Amino acid sequence: MLAVPVFDMDGKQTGTIEIDPAALGIRVRPRLIKQAVVAYLDHQRQRSARTKRRSDVEGSTRKLYRQKGTGNARAGMIRTPVRRGGGRAFGKRGPRATKELPKKMRRLALAGAILAKIQSADAMVLQDVQFDAPKTKRFASMLVALGAERGCVLALHERDRNVYLSGRNVPKTEVRLVDDLNAYEVLRRNKLIFTRPAFEKVAARGASKRAGA
Repeated sequence: MLAVPVFDMDGKQTGTIEIDPAALGIRVRPRLIKQAVVAYLDHQRQRSARTKRRSDVEGSTRKLYRQKGTGNARAGMIRTPVRRGGGRAFGKRGPRATKELPKKMRRLALAGAILAKIQSADAMVLQDVQFDAPKTKRFASMLVALGAERGCVLALHERDRNVYLSGRNVPKTEVRLVDDLNAYEVLRRNKLIFTRPAFEKVAARGASKRAGA
């Protein structure tokens, strides 16, 4: 069993919570995690680049003049890339196929990323997160108390507008629902922070998968 420290909002450790490594795929799979990260970043591309090749521009395909006897260099059609107004050589053709990863592989990569954070002591659980109103200063001071001011992902079990608004302007800080996490976001920041219900949700999800298997 792995022990994850539990803190309050003042940075004081109130205990630990255990999780079975089997709930997180037993071991970290670097190759799989890399595939998930590459696929995620590939999906973030806009893919709007497109230029006209010689088949896309207007103009006749007839040879401009006969091959010999004119004193000019040999020339083909007017659409050639070497002429003004011609198509672009090796131009971009627009959207390319994206890198797809099966759902089970994405989930296993996420589990491995979380497991890596736990093993490196970069994961923690918040006992209770309560903001009566959006307070960025209070949110930032909480991160300092937790030692997460250099960057973190805060995973919530449900939407909390006050927490989201409090943390959205803090540099290198992401506030996400635990159901929306992916391997890239988990590994991108130094620290991974769960609310207690969010962590229990991750553990229960892993346990149900093992039972189903």
